[in-house]
Amino acid sequence: MDFQAGILQDGSPMESLEKQLICPICLEMFSKPVVILPCQHNLCRKCANDVFQAANPYWQSRGSVISGGRFRCPSCRHEVLLDRHGVYGLQRNLLVENIIDIYKQECSSRPLKKGEHPMCKEHEDERINIYCVTCEVPTCSMCKVFGAHKDCEVAPLQTVFQGQKTELNNCISMLVAGNDRIQTIISQLEDSCRSTEENSEAAKRELCARFDALAAVLEEKKSELLERITHEQGDKTSFVQGLIRRYKEQLEKSSRLVETAIQAMEETGGAAFLMVRPPNLPSSSPASKGGRLEKIEHGYENMDAFSVSLEHLAEAVRALDFNPAEEDEEYFDGEEEEAEE
Repeated sequence: MDFQAGILQDGSPMESLEKQLICPICLEMFSKPVVILPCQHNLCRKCANDVFQAANPYWQSRGSVISGGRFRCPSCRHEVLLDRHGVYGLQRNLLVENIIDIYKQECSSRPLKKGEHPMCKEHEDERINIYCVTCEVPTCSMCKVFGAHKDCEVAPLQTVFQGQKTELNNCISMLVAGNDRIQTIISQLEDSCRSTEENSEAAKRELCARFDALAAVLEEKKSELLERITHEQGDKTSFVQGLIRRYKEQLEKSSRLVETAIQAMEETGGAAFLMVRPPNLPSSSPASKGGRLEKIEHGYENMDAFSVSLEHLAEAVRALDFNPAEEDEEYFDGEEEEAEE
């Protein structure tokens, strides 16, 4: 009941049925054979072939081995993939063809009612049956003979109808093919954008890996040089600490000798003095001043030999840049020419 009410609101059931039988390409009732697309929309086979040929202009000139092609449904833009048979490989919609036959039979059996054919506004009883080429409007025979179009050039309405319908059909095919090409370009651009992002991430990872490797080399070299400085520091401090111990031992001996000599100086008797006087007292020779012990040279504590200049490396790092492929090719071409010479 609801379905019938909806039909009556839009018009008569036959008018509603006619709207469902209109091809979206030629805007006319489907002409047999009718093919059904994978998206369940229908097309005239001729219209489907026109759209297919517009989207695949070189399909017929591919030699003896004909491959498949593709086009998009004009109703929902769903991509239709065809095999080597082209549109002839699509399944016919026999149900729609039978409905068209029944509809045409019903229309032929109905009496023609007034108002079903457009009527002339100037001559209410005259049907519009010719086309004014000068004014580019359809009109009736009375308007051509007695009316406003008597001096205009006219043509049969059916001839103009078929010509403009064919022209409109070609335009639709061109537009559909153009839309397919635009959609292909959009897909290619989207793929290019994704590839650019993926390649950029890969280039970033490679760059980080190279700088991490360079940092590891610098860290290893720094550890090596620090180890050499530490080793030199240990050698020098060990030598100096050995000298300090020897000088301390000499100082201790000299201090005990001084105490013994002071005690001897307190004796007033000659015999007692000579008995307590320490033997082998050092004379005023350089040995009494510690001259026999080894000494360090002036500037022994300096570590200037371990200074490193990194300015050239810093300049090289600042000069780091990406190598353009063209420059690399010119560089390799130059090397090949030198090798040939």
